Amino acid sequence: MPPADARLKALFALDEPPARDPEFSTRVMERVMRRRFQEEVAWLSVMALAGAAALWILWPVLGPMLVTLSRGFAPALGAIGLGVCAWVVLGGRPAAAPGAVT
Repeated sequence: MPPADARLKALFALDEPPARDPEFSTRVMERVMRRRFQEEVAWLSVMALAGAAALWILWPVLGPMLVTLSRGFAPALGAIGLGVCAWVVLGGRPAAAPGAVT
């Protein structure tokens, strides 16, 4: 190889990206995703506990209110439920997605 080609090859070698190790990248991404999953589970646990505590504190007020409202809305909710059931049974099923095999 002529000396000019060797110099150019050495010069271009400096700009080449570093070698990649797929196994190392996979392990690193697995650890990152595992950490994100643990953070998300912790956050959801805290939010669930906060919601449960709020419901527990407000239940003496919400309980009687729900009983009163359910007496008034029970006939209307029953009629809505029957209407939805009749719609599904009598052919009002949602259309299949485009391209779906039926």
